[in-house]
Amino acid sequence: MSDAPNHNRSASTTSGGCGSAHCACRAGTAAPLNDIDYGTPRRHADTDVTLEIDGETITVPAGTSVMRAAAEAGVNVPKLCATDSLEPFGSCRLCLVEIEGRRGYPASCTTPVEAGMRVRTQSDRLQALRRNVMELYISDHPLDCLTCPANGDCELQDMAGVVGLREVRYGFDGANHLNDAKDESNPYFTYDPAKCIVCNRCVRACEETQGTFALTIAARGFESRVAASQNQPFMESECVSCGACVAACPTATLIEKTVTFAGQPEHSVITTCAYCGVGCSFKAEMKGSQVVRMTPYKNGQANEGHACVKGRFAWGYATHKDRITKPMIRAKITDPWREVTWEEAIAYAASEFRRIQAQHGRDSVGGITSSRCTNEETYLVQKLVRAAFGNNNVDTCARVCHSPTGYGLKTTIGESAGTQTFASVEHADVIMVIGANPTDGHPVFGSRLKRRLREGAKLIVVDPRRIDLVDGPHVKADYHLQLRPGANVALVNALAHTIVTEGLLAETFIAERCEPLAFAQWRAFIAQQENSPEATEQITGVPAALVREAARLYATGGNAAIYYGLGVTEHAQGSTMVMGIANLAMATGNIGREGVGVNPLRGQNNVQGSCDMGSFPHELPGYRHIGGDEVRHQFEAAWGVTLQPEPGLRIPNMFDAALDGSFKGLYCQGEDIVQSDPDTQHVAAALASMECIVVQDIFLNETAKYAHVFLPGSSFLEKDGTFTNAERRISRVRRVMPPLAGYADWEVTLMLSRALGYEMDYANPSQIMDEIARLTPTFHGVSYGLIDRLGSVQWPCNEQAPEGTPTMHVDEFVRGKGRFVITQFVASREKVTRRYPLLLTTGRILSQYNVGAQTRRTENSRWHEEDRLEIHHHDAEERGIKTGDWVGIESRAGQTVLRALVSERMQPGVVYTTFHFPESGANVITTDSSDWATNCPEYKVTAVQVQPVQQPSQWQQQYERFNETQLELLRERTLAGETSGK
Repeated sequence: MSDAPNHNRSASTTSGGCGSAHCACRAGTAAPLNDIDYGTPRRHADTDVTLEIDGETITVPAGTSVMRAAAEAGVNVPKLCATDSLEPFGSCRLCLVEIEGRRGYPASCTTPVEAGMRVRTQSDRLQALRRNVMELYISDHPLDCLTCPANGDCELQDMAGVVGLREVRYGFDGANHLNDAKDESNPYFTYDPAKCIVCNRCVRACEETQGTFALTIAARGFESRVAASQNQPFMESECVSCGACVAACPTATLIEKTVTFAGQPEHSVITTCAYCGVGCSFKAEMKGSQVVRMTPYKNGQANEGHACVKGRFAWGYATHKDRITKPMIRAKITDPWREVTWEEAIAYAASEFRRIQAQHGRDSVGGITSSRCTNEETYLVQKLVRAAFGNNNVDTCARVCHSPTGYGLKTTIGESAGTQTFASVEHADVIMVIGANPTDGHPVFGSRLKRRLREGAKLIVVDPRRIDLVDGPHVKADYHLQLRPGANVALVNALAHTIVTEGLLAETFIAERCEPLAFAQWRAFIAQQENSPEATEQITGVPAALVREAARLYATGGNAAIYYGLGVTEHAQGSTMVMGIANLAMATGNIGREGVGVNPLRGQNNVQGSCDMGSFPHELPGYRHIGGDEVRHQFEAAWGVTLQPEPGLRIPNMFDAALDGSFKGLYCQGEDIVQSDPDTQHVAAALASMECIVVQDIFLNETAKYAHVFLPGSSFLEKDGTFTNAERRISRVRRVMPPLAGYADWEVTLMLSRALGYEMDYANPSQIMDEIARLTPTFHGVSYGLIDRLGSVQWPCNEQAPEGTPTMHVDEFVRGKGRFVITQFVASREKVTRRYPLLLTTGRILSQYNVGAQTRRTENSRWHEEDRLEIHHHDAEERGIKTGDWVGIESRAGQTVLRALVSERMQPGVVYTTFHFPESGANVITTDSSDWATNCPEYKVTAVQVQPVQQPSQWQQQYERFNETQLELLRERTLAGETSGK
């Protein structure tokens, strides 16, 4: 475990009622901008204490700080180093108070209340002390308030006024930090050491909130200043640009460059981040309809005031020059685009779909929903396919990431979703992370997880790669089970074998909560010698002794939680592995309470919601099979149509049918299937064979190269609706600026449906959610009014749980009795051979997101400007490869070329890359191998050969030629528009 210092964590110095450094019930901060407080601070039951503050009697929970108690009484004690998001520090000495019977002037932020305590927050003596303290601060601070970008939003300036400081008698002419140059290296914020008052808030935020420990206080006395790492520029340091230090800074020492450029915001709107599945709440701080900055919302229940570099800073893509804001059509993909009106584009798309269906049959068209769009928009697309197209050919990008989660969890415990809140990890004693990289893929949750590890929780990492959680800064896994790609099921069976054969089962839990026959069959299967750690060692590559020790820790170490990602689901046995994880949790009783559970880390912002809304071809909203007469009749009555009872085509089936000539038209909203789906050349060939592809997106993506109609999309800043995150939390998305193209995505789908002859009549997204709630049992209680009142709500939310369900399966499983499932290991068909001796696996990186369409159009590319191939030094030396060399990667599906990165993160025989840049062609080499139950592609296991090369691959050369052609077509479109006066 980490030996990092654990500062100021004594219960006696807690400044809030609950003792959590990240709870909204802690000490207050400066008044927010003029916005509506959509969240409600959490309150915690505790022993009450009654005391007197400035003559007023007040009762607060025991452990509350005097400062917080004063705030409850309506008294704001001056402060600088205190903030509601950090542990109390007591360094600024502005919050001094007088307590009857005590000597001196204790700091109110670090002093807990006591029964009968009598406190004075104002007196002549206190005023003089505070004024003297503030005078010393100001004497060491530039007197440039009129030109300071923080003017109007500076706590130092505010506190100087509060304490009545009017003159400064001191000044220091010697060498000090006032002469230090600004650090402008970070693209998003400026560090001006001249303005630093050494309050330590940024340092503590980096430690307590983010857990990076990238900042420290350098030098002493009047020369002291904040330093990044070893006095490095921020951009070269360990700083991950999460913005916690900027948010904590009470002056303009650390300030967003957008604020310096645009000035202080004037109002704000609470909304939800559109990046990963954590679902962070933000205040979009505005000047008119211009976003000035995005600040993490302290009452956001998923992030509690924290953020990452993407959500905090990488929002500029929403107004990027590449945005397409005019509809476009063309008869053939070799024709130039032609800008048209919305009416013409919609009419053309509808007529083409109707023509195709008339010629090729009702099932010849379909749609793909997006995990980047809102619940309401996704619901409308699947409704359009079923009611207007008249078939069930609808699928979602969740097919290629977490469809095995839905299948596996539905089968074993009865619901296709995670079991806990993110906050639940704070109660975990043992944390097992399987096939996930939270610090890169879900960084706000990753910070919360690291904080729990620093407090003493144990960590087991199951991953072929040495991720940061294994032995990164200030965190170290107790066990790293570095298995070979494709061996997941063998490993989970070995863990279970240890638990079964060593008598570590939760027998009482199993007897009360699980199906006895299924358990008996599973127990007999798992106990077989073929599943032992010793027998599976040759398959997994993990020493048997290590597997046994990790299994014992998971089974006996207290509350044990499993968090998993795409390294579990994107396998040929993805569904099997999810069921194996559920088996493990049930076998040890680690489900149904705080600190335990089975927790899938969803990749995109609304993967969970897109699945909830009925985006799969076999399911209606709420995961109810289309073949069920009662359910189908309910939707038929509500929608006024007859629905097809047979499931439609999955995305891979659509591609195959297109190449067979029976699938001819596709409506694709907010998804780039050419870049994100496996076997790129197969996908491209399928799209090229279709007669009408309608792409609705904010940028011309790779899929749009094959489109006949382009409908401009809207970003999350331009729409109202909801997202559902990985913990089933439904949060509001609120429009902060008008749609650049004139319409939000949900309005475009309405127009298309009407043009197809099926009327959808909604005045706003709230009405769409009302319909979802009427038709979906787990959403019966959900409404915008409820979400606005509670801040967010976790489904199931209905008559049985009117304010939602933070923890599922508490007394019984959703399916009644939990079902153990036999998980026979079947080796992937992707095996190493003499021709393909290495295994390629893929993943993500902190600064980029998914296919990169958003983050590549921001300064985030300063950290990661290309996808690289990570390779172990042994494999690199064998091939004469050095870091930076061009290397060709060949699989049985195709070839591509990347630069190499020789890395100790890899094990011999395994290589790794990301897929954020389309020119990298990562999915050109992934194959059509997929999960047996759901067709989720096996991205994580591809047999490849790697060799030094001198030029791009054949595919990349074709890609460049195709790009040049598309650019020429766009230039022709632009010239045509200028000629016609458009």
